[in-house]
Amino acid sequence: MPYETTNAPILTLNLWPYRSLPRKGFVIFIGATAAMLALPLVTILGSPVVWGLLPFFMAALWAVYAALQRSYRDGELLEELTITHHETQLVRHNPRGPDQSWSANTYWVSVHLHKEGGPVENYVTLKGGGREVEIGSFLSNDERVALHAELQSHLAQHR
Repeated sequence: MPYETTNAPILTLNLWPYRSLPRKGFVIFIGATAAMLALPLVTILGSPVVWGLLPFFMAALWAVYAALQRSYRDGELLEELTITHHETQLVRHNPRGPDQSWSANTYWVSVHLHKEGGPVENYVTLKGGGREVEIGSFLSNDERVALHAELQSHLAQHR
């Protein structure tokens, strides 16, 4: 699961989106795509037609590269949840935009699992300090259910 927990006097939970294509796989994919795009050019090497088709093949390769790079930038999202005996704080580091933060007294914080009606199935929210904030909306359904159970048990220990 794409999150880690450290148990100390403080619980720190770091959440991030799952990356299905690691950087090494990215390099292999771009190389394979370039090879497959260049394969038809081999048949017309030495012909002036190559110069007419080459810009389109390069544009296609650049478009795939740019789309994957954009996906990597969007995946740099990080949510940090810190629970102490006195305060619970959630900081969301957005890839394009300012950080968002929320904090509340740990005693009054509650965790809610919305089976339906949220932007995703099994939507997890934290409520406290007069606000309700989402957490882990990019996780899979099973991971959100596990996150809800873990947060609920940990908050119960601090009450």
